[in-house]
Amino acid sequence: MAGKAFATGAPRIAAIDWAMLETAVALGVMPVAATELIQFRKDAVAPEIPGDVIDLGLRGSPNFELLHLLKPDLILLSPFYTRHQITLERIAPIVSFPFYTRGEPPFEKAVVAVSGLAERLDRRDEASMILSGIEVQLEGYRRTLSPFAKRPIYLVNVGDARHVRVFGSDSMFGDVLSRIGLQNAWTERSRYTFAAPVPIEQLAAREDARIIVISEIPIEARSSLKRSMIWNSLVPVRERRVLMLDNINPYGGVIAAMRFARLLSDALLGSDGAKR
Repeated sequence: MAGKAFATGAPRIAAIDWAMLETAVALGVMPVAATELIQFRKDAVAPEIPGDVIDLGLRGSPNFELLHLLKPDLILLSPFYTRHQITLERIAPIVSFPFYTRGEPPFEKAVVAVSGLAERLDRRDEASMILSGIEVQLEGYRRTLSPFAKRPIYLVNVGDARHVRVFGSDSMFGDVLSRIGLQNAWTERSRYTFAAPVPIEQLAAREDARIIVISEIPIEARSSLKRSMIWNSLVPVRERRVLMLDNINPYGGVIAAMRFARLLSDALLGSDGAKR
């Protein structure tokens, strides 16, 4: 879609979808409003969203009256929220890109979203710089992390002391993992980003694996996990092949993807894991 000249230069954008929020910010356009910003700042961390960006409420049920009053030039959406599309189109034009489709790696879709939104916002040069930089970074990670390539990696998020969510190849984390030359130990089915919570003992299938825990462990699960006989019986746990990463948005775009790559690289290189 061709770019549009907005009356005041910078467009007034409202973002319903978090991945689209990231994409706009990556292109240098900060939305005037977005959804669930308190939770976004906690779960995603990056990009930083200023305090004057208006919170539109829940992603699943945004405040339509407030959105109407804000008079945005564009509303950013994804297919997750198509049930709201007719209502939102009455307020402003919609720009929507898919990121997560069952069984399909999402990274390339996030790249397409950068280029597509750049066309609409007339920010093609910014998009070119972003995507070129991402390729350079990914190649750098492939080189520096090659000593870790022989050992597969479980990417998990801890739900409680007995269950984990495991990120597969159709998650952003799993897709990026393969793009930087590392193996995903989870080869079973997942749904959009991760397998439905599975018992921790399923991580025993690959004794040679590393376990990467993504995002903070719920407070109520921390002490129980430390005492868990099942968790502590896992070979990667006994051999100290477990690394923790800070919070990252599992439903993110290119910013979340590269945050994951950076935090994973820092964790691996900061450990002596290559020797184990």
